[in-house]
Amino acid sequence: MKISIAQLNYLIGDFTKNTGLITDAIDKAKKEGADLVLFSELSVCGCPPFDLLKRDYFIQKCENAVDAIAKKCDGITAVIGAPTRNNTSGKKPFNSALAVSDDKIVFSTSKSAINPLGSHNEQKYFESNNHLVLFEFKGKRIAITINEDLLQDKSSTNSFNKLLIKKIIKLNPDLIVNIAAIPFSHTEIESRTQLFCDVAKKCGVPVIMVNQTGANTDLIYEGGSMIINKDGRVVKRLPFFEEAIFTFDLEKCLKETKTVEPQYNHIALMHDAIVLGIRDYFKKTGLKSAVLGLSGGIDSAIVLCLAVEAIGNKNVRAVLMPSRYSSDHSIKDSVDLANNLNIQYDIVSIEKPFSAFEDILAPLFTGREEDVTEENIQARSRAVILMAISNKFGNMLLNTSNKSEAAVGYGTLYGDMAGGLSVIGDVYKTDVYRLSRYVNREKEIIPENILTKKPSAELHPDQFDSDSLPDYAILDSILFQYLEQEKSADQITGENIDKATVDRVIKMVNRNEHKRHQFAPILRVSSKPFGKDRLLPLVGRL
Repeated sequence: MKISIAQLNYLIGDFTKNTGLITDAIDKAKKEGADLVLFSELSVCGCPPFDLLKRDYFIQKCENAVDAIAKKCDGITAVIGAPTRNNTSGKKPFNSALAVSDDKIVFSTSKSAINPLGSHNEQKYFESNNHLVLFEFKGKRIAITINEDLLQDKSSTNSFNKLLIKKIIKLNPDLIVNIAAIPFSHTEIESRTQLFCDVAKKCGVPVIMVNQTGANTDLIYEGGSMIINKDGRVVKRLPFFEEAIFTFDLEKCLKETKTVEPQYNHIALMHDAIVLGIRDYFKKTGLKSAVLGLSGGIDSAIVLCLAVEAIGNKNVRAVLMPSRYSSDHSIKDSVDLANNLNIQYDIVSIEKPFSAFEDILAPLFTGREEDVTEENIQARSRAVILMAISNKFGNMLLNTSNKSEAAVGYGTLYGDMAGGLSVIGDVYKTDVYRLSRYVNREKEIIPENILTKKPSAELHPDQFDSDSLPDYAILDSILFQYLEQEKSADQITGENIDKATVDRVIKMVNRNEHKRHQFAPILRVSSKPFGKDRLLPLVGRL
């Protein structure tokens, strides 16, 4: 039996595009002699559709698209992902896998493990399926599963997936297929691969996992579809962050003794994920160009490099906005970087608007010392200039705040936190440096001085980030344990980490939740980005 894996990039709600992608892949699979072609979870409508699933016309369009795809399946069978109606009155639809052939649906099953957490918010939209049956095809008994049906963490107290796997073993399939829509997370990629491998080994049958690629707003789907033999070893892995169609002879492939031993470069994957995230955000929204403030610091430097790689140097504009506190080297470093990337840049001083605000507010502030108020006025003056350019020229403003800053509130609302898309809001400061070194891996693009100078917002004389924050290595270690690993203050440990610092950092995180609620969409590259994956009350004792 020959099988094709179609790892494609879908657009939510664009049924013409998605149907075209699917039918083109079916035609290619037919030409390559495939009997079966596999597509990812919710491939018909794009993922995640969220509240569109509550609209009857959306479900109807999904059904129409399934019919159109089925008409293309003459002499071949396709497994596609789509929402399907629940015949029980008042119940939510199912997240289904449909096998279509010769103008009809020949097999249907639905997702069992509806994730109550996670970025897709599935529990809100889908009912769980409790009935598992095998798909009999070409003399093979195939267990078709969807995403989390197989992704049961060993440490989880929820035994639902474990029971499902027991059911699969009892049904004695010849093959397990998993159609998925798995967002990228550099913190989970090894463990998730191992979970699929563990299922294959435990069930004693091969597993084929087909994932989608592409980005939809904040979610970046990694691709990386896999063929795993019955011994739990990966024998084929499709590329990350790229569309791919791979056709193979099942028996020959699974007899392959040469296995793939994945070597993951987390920074390289993070880089590729963010570039794809920016590119698809612009492509799928119809946006053409971007603008950002270039400060001479490392955050704006890496965002500029990633944006240029994603949408091209002709479509990115940088604005240098020096103040009375800006150092000469910050301006020079920014100009050097802009020239290295061959982009348009402008220098617009904020001295006049800043001085005007000082004059206007002087009668109100009489007798009060300068403080963070004046610093924030500078940041907001820059945001006004950037948004004016955005409005006038149609450039979307890219935000340049990193995850460390967003976590502790080291940013100004309506100032440097402004923007339509947060590029590195899920990247800790220490990883920003690693990303920058990766960008410079072949030649110097980001000037060395940007990489080596002490971080500073340059909002008052001789200001450095270390005046307000712990060393970034310490800060990021605390944040990772508190946010990603969800440890309590008493559980957080590490070199040069003391209780007072931990308590101070956690206090900063908790009291700045309101800022993050007003933040731009953040490109997701970890297991716990700010946003849908981490919702906390604004009012309460945290």
